[in-house]
Amino acid sequence: MNKGELIDAVAEKAGVTKKQADAVLSAALESVIDAVATQEKVTLVGFGSFEARKRKAREGRNPQTGEKMDIPETWVPAFSAGKLFKEKVADK
Repeated sequence: MNKGELIDAVAEKAGVTKKQADAVLSAALESVIDAVATQEKVTLVGFGSFEARKRKAREGRNPQTGEKMDIPETWVPAFSAGKLFKEKVADK
């Protein structure tokens, strides 16, 4: 499912126009991104949690040359599925 299909499904379930569903979905996603970018944790009960996690510095290899290189420490987004989400997926 892509964003357009998700907008269609939300509009149908909520009984709103596609334009309204797009505006709400876009605002919600933007809010989650902004919060995680500032290292805030966003928890949606039953769905899951979004957070920023620090990835440690490590040594890697250039895939083209095989040469060793240092990969610096960085922040990455992470998602953990909630209990209801996990149960729903496991039942299918």
